[in-house]
Amino acid sequence: MSKTDTLPLDSWHRAQGGRMVDFAGYQMPIQYEGIMAEHLWTRQSAGLFDVSHMGQIQLIGEGAAEALEAIVPGDISALKPGRMRYTLLLAPDGGILDDLMVTNAGEQLYLVVNGATKHDDIAYLRENLPDSVTINHLEGEGLLALQGPKAADALARLDISGIEEGWPGPGDLYFMQSAPCRWGDVPLGVSRSGYTGEDGFEISVPAAHVEAFAEALAALDEVKSVGLGARDSLRLEAGLPLYGHDLTPETLPVEAGLTFALSKKRRGSADFAGAERILAQYPDKADRLRAGLVIEGRQPVREGAIVVDDNGAEIGQVTSGGFSPTLAQPIAMAYVPAALAAPGTKITIEQRGKPFTGIVTPMPFVPQNYHRPPKSTAKA
Repeated sequence: MSKTDTLPLDSWHRAQGGRMVDFAGYQMPIQYEGIMAEHLWTRQSAGLFDVSHMGQIQLIGEGAAEALEAIVPGDISALKPGRMRYTLLLAPDGGILDDLMVTNAGEQLYLVVNGATKHDDIAYLRENLPDSVTINHLEGEGLLALQGPKAADALARLDISGIEEGWPGPGDLYFMQSAPCRWGDVPLGVSRSGYTGEDGFEISVPAAHVEAFAEALAALDEVKSVGLGARDSLRLEAGLPLYGHDLTPETLPVEAGLTFALSKKRRGSADFAGAERILAQYPDKADRLRAGLVIEGRQPVREGAIVVDDNGAEIGQVTSGGFSPTLAQPIAMAYVPAALAAPGTKITIEQRGKPFTGIVTPMPFVPQNYHRPPKSTAKA
């Protein structure tokens, strides 16, 4: 996208004191009160994020799920109505073109893809899906995320209900479940999901109503607006990769630590893009791995810092890094040789000529707090 666009809530963010920056082709708020305060508020209460830059896409037509499975490794055809799955858009060589959420929305599949890649993703879908599958880019929809331990209580106060009999309301959803809902006369798409590691919801709202809905949420005592800065530090603590940084077209799923996205049935059929190359690494044959690192000292290492061996030769690279407000210490993700990826291993990182020590640490760095069903009632 060559020009910078504005989101439906652009004026609202500015009125709220949002500091705006260019991101994914849009002007977006990086912070309001401050990144540290917004991060900690989300961990203890409920943060409101505008993620309307993300691509919302409908796939409509008989056989849409089976057709999509040619370019993703997830078992999409097995999704029941209201269920969603994290998956990967794969190039013919198995490289990751994007990571995305796919929901069985009843009459269609609903996809949420990354904002910076959405136009390329749509072009790739048009190239690879049959003409019998209609692809709708929902440009007239905003997307809000309400995240944190008090998100469900806050959302319950807006009197949102299932759109028709048989569909649950937001409070009845578990993690990775979705339902069409209604706020008064306004149709909403509500999923219990997010990108912070906390319980929470993502809510698709018609652009004409998104400001009124955001205003209603922001008026609640539990809720504060949160910008991109805290969204990034929250997802880093949760061990979640960011496309374009921790994932690229040169990255394969196994080395990225995303083997869970390779459904058992699909591994058996091996009929998705790049399957031979991807499965050659499964489950533990990758030469390098995405690893979590706790950095000694107080100074963070940033994307682009290099991992070096005892002779100073580059053997890996940091892809995300920053200061963890929850842990009060620097953390990072890096691709390192598989032999150095065991927890507790010390590795040397070089940033601007200065050495740092990182200790390989299991991710997530901060325990995830998803609202899952009791084990006795959980379904695959």
